[in-house]
This record gives sequence, C-alpha cells and structure tokens, in this order.
Amino acid sequence: MTKPAPQSPKTDTAQIKTVTLNEPIFMGVDQITSLTIRRPKAGEMRGLNMVSIAQMDVDSFFELLPRISSPILPSEVIQEHMDIADLVACMKAVSEFFEGKS
Repeated sequence: MTKPAPQSPKTDTAQIKTVTLNEPIFMGVDQITSLTIRRPKAGEMRGLNMVSIAQMDVDSFFELLPRISSPILPSEVIQEHMDIADLVACMKAVSEFFEGKS
C-alpha cells in the first residue's frame, strides 16, 4: 500500500501572514523589511508552553519566530534588533493562527 503524496502547504491567510516591519532589520548587507510567518506545525511547538504563547510571552516568541518565519531570523537578532512594535505585530499574527473559525 502506497502513501498519498504530501500536499503542498496552503498559501491562504489561514496558513501564512506577512508582517511589514516599521523598523528594518539589517543582517550583514541584507535589509529585511517584512517577515512571512507561517502557521506552526505541532513539532515546531515542541518545548514551548501554549499558555505562554497565548499570553504573548516574549521569551517564548524568541524561540518560536525563528522556527516559523521567513527569512529566518536567529533569536539573537530578534532580541537585539527587532523593534518592540514589530515584535508585537508578529505576536498578533501568530495569535491569529490559534483563533477558531468564525
């Protein structure tokens, strides 16, 4: 018996959010002006507390964002260079993934 081929991830807003940064982040010569954040899979939540994510715990987001954002920003870059308003926008985008369908 063969397994069905894995389906490509959906690209609708239920699966992907784009956050335009108020303050660009510089990594070397690259200027990052937006982040694409995708809905986390169960394994990407490993080691994280769902209540902490729901409460928008900053330390939890320092761990989660590198796992689900593109381009990938290391936790240290997020901590040292991301504007607080941009971090909150990313947190809000992630929280929308956990809302039920209305």
